[in-house]
Amino acid sequence: MSYLLSFIVAFAIVLVLIPPLRKLAFRIDFVDKPREDSERKIHREPIPLTAGIALFIGFVVTFLLFVREETSQTVAILAGSFLVLAIGTVDDWYKTHRKEFPALPKFLVQVGAAYLVYKSGIVFYGFSNPFTGHEVLLPEWLQLLLTVTWIFGVTTVINFSDGMDGLAGGLSAISAGTLFVVAIAKGQSSSAMMAIIVVAIALAYLRYNKPPAKVFMGDAGATFLGFLLGVIALDGAFKQATLLSLFIPILALGVPIFDNLFVVIRRLLKGKPIYQADASQAHYRLLSTGMKPKQVVAFLWLINMCLSMMSIILLLLNV
Repeated sequence: MSYLLSFIVAFAIVLVLIPPLRKLAFRIDFVDKPREDSERKIHREPIPLTAGIALFIGFVVTFLLFVREETSQTVAILAGSFLVLAIGTVDDWYKTHRKEFPALPKFLVQVGAAYLVYKSGIVFYGFSNPFTGHEVLLPEWLQLLLTVTWIFGVTTVINFSDGMDGLAGGLSAISAGTLFVVAIAKGQSSSAMMAIIVVAIALAYLRYNKPPAKVFMGDAGATFLGFLLGVIALDGAFKQATLLSLFIPILALGVPIFDNLFVVIRRLLKGKPIYQADASQAHYRLLSTGMKPKQVVAFLWLINMCLSMMSIILLLLNV
């Protein structure tokens, strides 16, 4: 019942907050304007960029009401979330004025947010050897590197996936739902509660972001959701993991991870900065084949569901 109640509270908060924030966005000109010279801007009218704020408020209020984490971890999760949202909002504001915010400050803030989580004790410590049953404890420097890299990486790939109406919100809801199942199966109540809250806020956002979108979450909302998914996986699926079950959270986030690994490698090979936006993501490539936007989104949702099912099968195999 507590999971259901938290879902309802989070869903309702986001659902109620988005309309007034949408009106505010028009008032202060915080909107994503269409550009004919951009292959990435496929909408034809200004769209508000304030949904990320509603997502953040919905998560924070529900988290404080229902999640029972240690104080240090609560502070780290909420402070890290705020930092990621804040720098994303600054980035969005620059884009509304057709300017580019430097990549370095975003990188430093997102890494700093991940470091806060690491210092709070939410850490990738190691894994169990499936052959001997012994715990493999990684050196502290490697724990730090892998923890921060994972959170930063998931934060980034969800943001990179936010290119079509309903896509990033749907992928986030599917991935969070999978991590919820994993956490429930492992008896990890805090991780499960955070996951179901993310499912709720993502679905509430989709109510306004389904094609044709009435609101965007911008870099602020996308990086915020990515940050939370990275933390949830560390706090749940990666705990007491065996060598093979390490793939469970990776598969749960399969579409954004595998697609954006391809994108990053491609950009590096071409000598382009990783953060330089282009149309190399899977959704743009599928769109170029003649598929309609709704078909592309549904197809990628389906692929992510299939990968999520594979992760649950791995969980059930207990390998």
